[in-house]
Amino acid sequence: MTGKQKQEKRIKKEHYTKYEKARIIGARALQIAMGAPVLIETDELDPIEIAMQEFELDVVPITVKRTED
Repeated sequence: MTGKQKQEKRIKKEHYTKYEKARIIGARALQIAMGAPVLIETDELDPIEIAMQEFELDVVPITVKRTED
């Protein structure tokens, strides 16, 4: 698979399952709670709320790898 094919295969935010979304937000919230820098401007203090906002703005630095069935 070439780089271009990999780029076309990238999963968009709208195509995550509810389980992937929950895992991404949970993992990011844990990172924030442990001191990782917040990637957006927000007044929120709750790591889960911050992670949800980051997810909605598509700035979460987490990717999902899927196997081909």
